[in-house]
Parts: sequence; structure tokens; C-alpha cells
Amino acid sequence: MSIASADTRYLQILASRLMSRQPPEQQRAAATDVGMFLEHLGGSWSCWDGDDFAALLRLAQQSGVPVPGATVATARRTVLTHEYHAGELTTVASTLERPVLNPGEAWADAVLDALPAAGEGWPELLAHALTATAGKPTARWTARGRTLLAEVGAAAYRERVVGWLALVGRPRTLPVQGGYWGYDVGQAYDPFNAIALRGLLWLLPSAVSEDDADVARALGALVETSLRRVAGLGPRNPKIANAAVHALTELDGEQALAQLARLVSRVTYKGTLNQLNAALDRRASALGLSRDEVEELAVPTYGLSAVGLRVEPLGDVTAELTVTGPTVQLAWRTAAGRLVKSTPAAARRDHPDEVRDLKAAAKDMEKMLAAQAERLDRQFLAQRTWSYGSWRLRYLDHPLVGTVARRLIWLIDGTPCGWADGALRTVDDAPVSPADDAVVTLWHPIGRHVDEVVAWRAWLERHAVVQPFKQAHREVYLLTAAEERTGVYSNRFAAHVLRQHQFHALAAIRGWRNKLRLMVDDTYPPATRELPGWGLRAEFWVEGIGDETTGAGAYLRLSTDQVRFYPVAAPENNTQAGEGRYTQWVPMGERPVDPLPLDRIPPLVFSEVMRDVDLFVGVASVGNDPTWQDGGPAGRYREYWQSYSFGELSATAETRRDLLTRLVPRLAVADRCALDGRFLTVRGDLRTYKIHLGSGNILMTPNDQYLCIVPKQTVGTTDGQVFLPFEGDRMLGVILSKALLLARDSTINDPTIVSQIRR
Repeated sequence: MSIASADTRYLQILASRLMSRQPPEQQRAAATDVGMFLEHLGGSWSCWDGDDFAALLRLAQQSGVPVPGATVATARRTVLTHEYHAGELTTVASTLERPVLNPGEAWADAVLDALPAAGEGWPELLAHALTATAGKPTARWTARGRTLLAEVGAAAYRERVVGWLALVGRPRTLPVQGGYWGYDVGQAYDPFNAIALRGLLWLLPSAVSEDDADVARALGALVETSLRRVAGLGPRNPKIANAAVHALTELDGEQALAQLARLVSRVTYKGTLNQLNAALDRRASALGLSRDEVEELAVPTYGLSAVGLRVEPLGDVTAELTVTGPTVQLAWRTAAGRLVKSTPAAARRDHPDEVRDLKAAAKDMEKMLAAQAERLDRQFLAQRTWSYGSWRLRYLDHPLVGTVARRLIWLIDGTPCGWADGALRTVDDAPVSPADDAVVTLWHPIGRHVDEVVAWRAWLERHAVVQPFKQAHREVYLLTAAEERTGVYSNRFAAHVLRQHQFHALAAIRGWRNKLRLMVDDTYPPATRELPGWGLRAEFWVEGIGDETTGAGAYLRLSTDQVRFYPVAAPENNTQAGEGRYTQWVPMGERPVDPLPLDRIPPLVFSEVMRDVDLFVGVASVGNDPTWQDGGPAGRYREYWQSYSFGELSATAETRRDLLTRLVPRLAVADRCALDGRFLTVRGDLRTYKIHLGSGNILMTPNDQYLCIVPKQTVGTTDGQVFLPFEGDRMLGVILSKALLLARDSTINDPTIVSQIRR
């Protein structure tokens, strides 16, 4: 938002009318026009012309024209976001004392609404919170804050602030225009309010006297909300996320530690992740434990009395929290013993706090379950071992983690075991009773005989065990003949086209370090995964391609190249944006470090790294997009899309095919389905269809005509119509859902799909 030169000249005329002895009618008209200018600026995120904005505000102050709160907010945001262009506005904005916070955000509006009745001390406390401009609170700042906190009362502070935190990040109540910012400013945090929010967070631990689940839960949720990414902006507000982490580290108790341990498995933003790691390292050092042990002990039971079950009597009814896979269900048993899903009216009326706590616990448990599954998935490369006694306590019999651990295969003194029918059992279903000092580790299919792997897959199906991630069905990547020839690099996943931002998010989740590539003159390292336990570093070479970028200049797409391995301390390779020619920068007189021969990389490490890269390609490739039949912008990717959409299968797709050989006969439409090479062929009433097992894209007979069906974001399961032995393969669910749909193509009523089939 800027003030045009014509507007500036008109403002000068208005000023002369207001400040001189003009007729009252002209003065009132001028004041009205000033008010209209002010209201117009109140609909903007900021104003580029700081000096003109300042002149308008001074004119309003001198002539008694009220400045709307939304316009005050624009002025404050302008000062904070245009520090070098604000000019005189910085001085003028400091004189605008009301409102205390900028209106337009749900949480700030709640503060402004509460202030008149909040009592003494709150205005001074908020004014103090607005001085939280440093990276962390000083002792002097904290001491002053605690004095003000005592005036309003710790309990009242805790209750109000926790309520406000639940509103942070909600849609703006006053929409604003962003102008040249290049991202949706409505998703950003108001920078002025964010200062106060940080101060409120810094003081929150001082208002908590016990292990408080509500406070810890609110802080954990705020970290995730504040790190949610916005296109063109990145994380919404890392400073607030860091302030929430700081508050969690200041809290003493199991609930705060649990949130820290959960977040370290979920957060990918480097700055906040470093802060989380440092907090857990300090806690581990203070307790004299390893980081792994602290993360294990940090998982709360959430009141579960048995593995996956919590029973809570509330008057004449009983609440039952049940963990089923990755979900937590809250059901109610009436006095007559009947199980119902909706909360009974008596429970809502007589026990509102308990009902609220149960619903909050269920949501928190689902987040913790996802974090624990991800943490265990990383244990393959960590090669963690436990004594049977401690493992049973922390995993198998832990009320929450047990629901994950009992769906995995473990090696106990070298014997593979799984949990079924109330006991640990071998693949032949023989019960196992290990000694407390037996050594336990996670079972991995690499290096195991094919017959053993197949037997465990059958065991999972026989006992209807749905694994939290692929283990028995995990892809194994062995050196190919081509990789033996190249020696030091793999081209197995080269020449693919990926969506950059989707790849970037996946890389972070899988523990890779990556930097978004911009169409600028800059250098970039490859996507990198460091494996210090093995003394290795894996590199995946990618480069920005095309001329399509986000508003911030980031490439929309990448092309892929080699995968290499180096010693973990070797100098990192770099390349210019959009070039892809990676070289090591080393001090003069030193030689670059050569990549390691692939046959020297431990098979487990090689397989897991290549599995990650296969995941990146399988999920982020533009070949998966059913709407890209025309090849995308200017058709430049048509050949790649065609080759990927219907080409050779990757290792992941091959695993999918092997599983489908057992699943398809169990489908209700099995007589209409058959596996044929790379495709699942489905015979409908109107046509026969070939669904590619890698991309999920569809060809129709008789001429291999393409059928575009865009799956909904929620598609990824078969709603219980067929048993799937693991979670996480969304494409498998998409393929099965399409098969079930197309087998009954005469009943399809979607006009877009019908028009293609009958064409």
C-alpha cells in the first residue's frame, strides 16, 4: 500500500483547509475526507510511504479527527516491517497509545474485550509484555514481570493466557490487503501483537505451580501453529514458536517434557529444532540419562489403565478412550451398559471440565502416537538396543507406546518376535519368554532370508496386525549393476521433476537438511542427511529448473541427479542456483575429498537412504499429478510425465505390486481385477481400465485413452473394505479406491469422469 502523489497533493489541500480560517462547512468536509483516508489505510497490512502516512496522522491529531484502531495497527506494522522506510512515522506511531494491541487477530481482540473488566494491573502487565523485544528475557525483565504478575494473580493470568493462546493463528477478524508482499498477509502474525504475545509466553511459567497438562498442551500446539508454512512467507512466526519452547523448558514436570519430546519428532524448522534439542540435552544431562532414554521416559500415560484403554467413570456413565492404530476414539457406556459415541447430556451438564479434558487428551494422544511412530522409524539407522526388562517397561507394556510397539517385529536375543493373542510370539506363533537381560532391537528385512520376510508378512495378515510404518513390507535397496559400474554415485533416481516445496517438506520430515532454491545468483548445497553414528553423509543432488517461481522467487520445480556418500566431516559440495554442477570448496593447497565407493557403504545405510530418495520422487514427482497430461507449463514436461506415469516401477511400487497380489483376491470386485505387469487392470461395465501401480494414473481401452480422476485429499484408505498391513502408503489407498470405483463405472455420477468414459 502506498499513497499516490495525487493523494499527497490533496492531503496538502486538506491540511490548509483544516488549519486555516475556512468556512465550517469546508472544514467538516475536509475532516470527513481525512477520516476516509485513515479508514482506507486501516485496510492495509502496511504503507510504503511512511512520511506521507505520518503527515496524515499528525493532521488528524491536530484537527481532532479520531484515528481508527485498524489504522493505528497499519502504522505500527509499517514501522516494524519497513524499518528503513518508516521515517517520521516511527515517531508519530509511538504517540498512538490506543488500542493497547492491534485489532484484527482473534486472540488480540479477546484481550481488548477482556481488558475493561480484567481489573487493575493488566494494562501495566500488557505494557510490560510489549517490551519483550530481545531474543530471550533478561533477569531484570523477568523480575519486573513477576511483580506485575503478582498484582493480577497467577491463577487469573494462567486462565486468561491459556484461553488466548487457543485463538492464536485463527483467521483474521479484520481482513487486510498485502499489496506487494507476495504472500497472504492474512496468514501472518501481526508483528506488533507478536511482541506482546512473546512477553506473555515468557511470563506463563511463573504463573504455573504444578505439572499442568493444559498449559503444556497449549504451548505445544502454539509451536506447531506458529511454524505452519505459508507460501511465499515460510513459517508463520518462528519467534513465537521459540518463545513457546522457552516457556516449555521453564516448566518443570512430565507434561512439559512430553511436549518437548513430541515436538522434537515433529518440528523441522532448524532454529526451533535446535532449541528443542538443546532443551532435551540439558534435561538428559541433569537426569544423568541419554537423550534416547529421556525421550522414552517423557511419554505420558494419559491416564490409560491398560495398553490402549482408559476408563473414566463420570456419574452414571463411563467414558472409554480407546487407541486404534493412529487414532483415539472417545465413546461412552451408559448405566445400562450400552456403548454410544455422542457425549451423554448428563456428562455434559454435570462434568463439563472432565469431558473437555478427555477430548483434549484424545487429540494430544493422537499427536503423540504420530511422533512415537516417527521416532521408532528412525531407530533402524540408530540401531538402538535395549535390555528386555527396560524395553518391556518403556515399549511393550507402556499404555500408549505399547499400541505402536505391539504392531512391530522385534529381535530378542536374535529371535524375531511379534505380539499376538496376549503374548510375544515367533513367526510360527510359539510363545517367547525372554530373560530380563535379553537384548532387544528392531527387526529390519535387510539381510534376512526371503522366506523369513514372506513368512512375517503372512503372520501380520493372519493376526490382522496393521504396522505403524512399513517394516515387514519395507523396501530393500541393493546395489544394481549400474551402480557397481559408476562406483561412487547412483543415478537410480536421476532425471526426475519434483515439486520443490513438497520435496523440501518431505526432506525435513525424514531428517534431511535442504535449502529452498531461489532464482537468484546464490550457491546451494545438495539435500544432505548426516549419519554421525556411521561417520557418513549422504547427498542428493538437485537443481532448480524452469522459469516458474513463487512470489518470493523460489523455483516451483527441481530436477534430480546423483546420490553420493562422503565421510561426515568432508567439505560440502555446492552449486550455483539452476546449474547443478556441484563442486567442493576447499582451502588452497588442500585436495577435495572423493565420494566413497558405494560397495563400502553398509547395506542398511545404503538401503535406508535410497528408500528416502525413492519416497521423495514417489511423492513429489509431477508425474503423479493426474492433471498434467498436457505436460505442464508450455508442455515442456509432457515426455517426462508420460514416462513416469506409465513407466517402469520403482522399488516402492514393486512392493505395492507384491502386496496387491494378495489383496486383490479379497476385494468385493476381485472377479473384475487382475494384475498385469505395471498395471492393475479393472473391467468395468463400460470400459476396461489400467491403473499404474506407481503413479495411480489410468489408461482406458481400447486406445489407451487417458482418464483423469483427481483423488480427494482424504483418499488414502479403503474404509475397511480391505485389510492393509501398514499405514502411510497413500498411493496404495488411491489405487484401491479407483479400482473399486471403476469396477462399477456404470454407477458413477460425477459428470467430469462420466464425460471422459463415454467420450
